[in-house]
Amino acid sequence: QVQLVESGGGLVQAGGSLRLSCAASGRTLSRYGMGWFRQAPGKEREFVATISWSSGSTNYADSVKGRFTISRDNSRNSVYLQMNSLKPEDTAIYYCAAVRAIVPVTTGPEYDYWGRGTQVTVSS
Repeated sequence: QVQLVESGGGLVQAGGSLRLSCAASGRTLSRYGMGWFRQAPGKEREFVATISWSSGSTNYADSVKGRFTISRDNSRNSVYLQMNSLKPEDTAIYYCAAVRAIVPVTTGPEYDYWGRGTQVTVSS
């Protein structure tokens, strides 16, 4: 089992930045692909970003390309999401997830483990 705990969410003004962290316990993440997803009120969960276990490959949703950066530190069993130039439409609960896969995975149902999420609110 892998337990994932997100942190770093909060309230920020439009144009600001936040850095989300996801810490894992239970197993090493070194053989897991990692992803960030988000769910806004009244909307379905959507893919944000993913990174392969080796950090060799990343993939982003079009809505966050150029603004968000996913990274990981396998020595710390952690993954991060740097979010810059935040917009009100980025407001959502952000979830970290892990999938036992070599290539980046962008579809939520394929992920094996999920955190409980952290709230990000961007004010206009």
